[in-house]
Amino acid sequence: MADNMMASAAAAYAKSAAEMTKLPTLSGTQAPQEQEFSDLLKAAVQEAADIGYKSERMTLAAAAGSADVNEVITAVAEAEVTLQAVTTVRDKVIQAYQEIIKMPI
Repeated sequence: MADNMMASAAAAYAKSAAEMTKLPTLSGTQAPQEQEFSDLLKAAVQEAADIGYKSERMTLAAAAGSADVNEVITAVAEAEVTLQAVTTVRDKVIQAYQEIIKMPI
């Protein structure tokens, strides 16, 4: 279960990293439109929120007796992993900001 989520997360990361590292070509063809960092961040936060909402819906369905326990556990574990990832990214962004603030002008 956790291995499947880790593989899914690794595949998503590899896909986003590959998309972000595309270089423009010299052949005169138009390069793919670059994605703004803020758009990437908004999409990641929205996806994390969607995973959390799915977990909540599955938990409520389990409480009502209309959901499979395995699906509920999977959804909750996925939400937990997503929350840990978001927290780690937040901490790294704060750390980078603090390093930038310490730089002499």
